[in-house]
Amino acid sequence: MSGRLAQWIKRWTRIARFALHLLRGLFISTFIFPLQSGERRKREIEHWSLNLLNLLNVRLFLHGKPPVYGSRPLMIVSNHVSWLDIFAINAIVPSRFVAKSEVRAWPLVGWLCARAGTIFIERARRQDTTRVNHTVAAALRAGDVFAVFPEGTTTDGSTVLKFHASLLEPALQAAAMVQPVALRFERSDGTLCTEVAYDGDRSGWDVLMGMTSHHEILAHVCFLDPIVAEDCHRRDIAREARDAILLTLAPEERYSRTDTGAGLRAAAH
Repeated sequence: MSGRLAQWIKRWTRIARFALHLLRGLFISTFIFPLQSGERRKREIEHWSLNLLNLLNVRLFLHGKPPVYGSRPLMIVSNHVSWLDIFAINAIVPSRFVAKSEVRAWPLVGWLCARAGTIFIERARRQDTTRVNHTVAAALRAGDVFAVFPEGTTTDGSTVLKFHASLLEPALQAAAMVQPVALRFERSDGTLCTEVAYDGDRSGWDVLMGMTSHHEILAHVCFLDPIVAEDCHRRDIAREARDAILLTLAPEERYSRTDTGAGLRAAAH
């Protein structure tokens, strides 16, 4: 068997296993979730997300200390690179997410997101932000952990865009702790893995094909110092969270692109 054929077989085996895992997630979320407690459901999401990363040969590296459940309402704020972001975060801290309404229509993935408690926002309707903020604030006060991507879009991972402060309003309403999280995906040699990025005109299928072209991908999830969302304006919280993430990914140039993982590794050790 030639090396190219063996690589092709491995790639499509991974894709097939990934598809089967999505179907398993649909079964669990439809028939098992209704029978489980909220805490057991979180553990199920954590385990399922970790298995998904393993199936795609994504090695997860945790930096910093994840937040402790139950101490106070918690909102995770992260830079946004790929649909892998959701599973990398869920494998460590099972969370609910705020996503654009278009995600709801994605085959399989949209249904899974909805069953996992994702709140969908119609970005073209300004009044929908108010609805989503009230819903998220109530869920935070009830003990749910929410994760948001305040950039409002994805990048290739080499930069961090301006944060939209409106998405952080629920943290203020619920007096929640804001936990900045820096995400970086690398190839085996430590360079930035832009193949995982769900940006530009790339489709979810393009991302999956790009990911499976690598033997493995390194996913760095870095938990930074939490921010207390009290007596602060949401713009100040957004700026502080973005600066913390950007300085972790690119400490040598606060407002520049980053091409190696040296910054994150230095910050983590």
